[in-house]
Amino acid sequence: MSLGPMPRLDQFDFAGKVVLLRLDINSPIDPVTKRIIDDNRLRASLPTIRYLLDHGARLALIAHQGDTLDYQNLIPLTEHAERLSDLLRVTVGYVDDVCGPAAREAIGRLRPGEAVLLGNLRYLTEEVSTFENAVKLAPAQMLDTFLVRGLAPVVDLYVNDAFSAAHRNAPSMVAFQEIKPFAAGLLLTEELDALSRVMADPARPTVYLLGGAKISDAFGMMKQVLAAGTADQILTCGITGEVMLLAQGVDLGQTTARYIADRGLDSFVEPARQYLAQYPDRLVVPSDLAYLQAGERREVTVGPELPDELYLDIGRQTVATYTGIIAAAGTVFSNGPAGAYETAGLELGTEATLRALAQARGFTVIGGGDTVAAATRFGVRDGIDYVSTAGGALINYLSGRDIPLLRAMTRPQPGAMPPR
Repeated sequence: MSLGPMPRLDQFDFAGKVVLLRLDINSPIDPVTKRIIDDNRLRASLPTIRYLLDHGARLALIAHQGDTLDYQNLIPLTEHAERLSDLLRVTVGYVDDVCGPAAREAIGRLRPGEAVLLGNLRYLTEEVSTFENAVKLAPAQMLDTFLVRGLAPVVDLYVNDAFSAAHRNAPSMVAFQEIKPFAAGLLLTEELDALSRVMADPARPTVYLLGGAKISDAFGMMKQVLAAGTADQILTCGITGEVMLLAQGVDLGQTTARYIADRGLDSFVEPARQYLAQYPDRLVVPSDLAYLQAGERREVTVGPELPDELYLDIGRQTVATYTGIIAAAGTVFSNGPAGAYETAGLELGTEATLRALAQARGFTVIGGGDTVAAATRFGVRDGIDYVSTAGGALINYLSGRDIPLLRAMTRPQPGAMPPR
């Protein structure tokens, strides 16, 4: 999508102003203790928070945790405020109210350089995904939502630093830009700058490593980057690689074929066949696969008569091919692990390809929760040039789909809030 520039923080004077900062600090939660188990997004939000506090803002933070689709993670943001306070070494207050009287009173008590985190946005019907999907509001229509009516009168400026929620057409993401001066946070601009290095004018050759089990993401990106010529080569692994093999006519056996069909992923075989026909020199498929037998790793070269096993990793031949291509690349983007790395004996492909990214001479970017978690597990995360906090928004961006937040952040700055 072709968009103009976004206003940045250094264009504004925040001293003494009430700033509404939309973050995405939605974090993985332990299902038993209900405690945060990975604070990556909290840490990624710190630079913008520090910048605004250091410039004298009276800072009201809004964020979400969980949703109707993952109700088990729909919890108060109490611990998020505690974690932010510890990381910033500044007290971040918390009020378990999103935009009602308690929230407005807490904002009114703020002094320059102070911050308060308001309650979980997903406590509001208008902020949950089911509402967004069922009631399709334009940003101007969202001015009548409870959130905007509650907070707009008590804030001066709006800042968004939530790229990982950029694909959401929710009031907290796209409505305040209609009536308040707005700016992009440091993380938002950093994410877009990194992705533009992958999409707009990448160093060549540009390589995409696409794996994982959620292959709709891989195929969405594949279609865009192949048609646009963005990708010089796509290395396929995980279920994506196996679907590519099926499209080539390889018989993977009943066990793997059933595993793919039971998840409805056999529907991607025909698109894979089309891509292979259109771009035969730009798609690379696994040459060998791995499986477990009695708990031991076994590898087999792809051929006409494969054992009837459940294949859950790429083999060493494929690893050698892929790591060689990564080493010679000018730009590498990776989304989705090469195999079931959480299982002993099946981590080789994921670990080896991620280590190759960490050691590559080119510019490297990884995204998606499983990929980032794997990079952390294997201790190679610091070697990656850019680790995106985003999942769905990242996929949508690289797939060329419309991004509601980016439209909202590139509209003209509004005038004064209209009378209501």
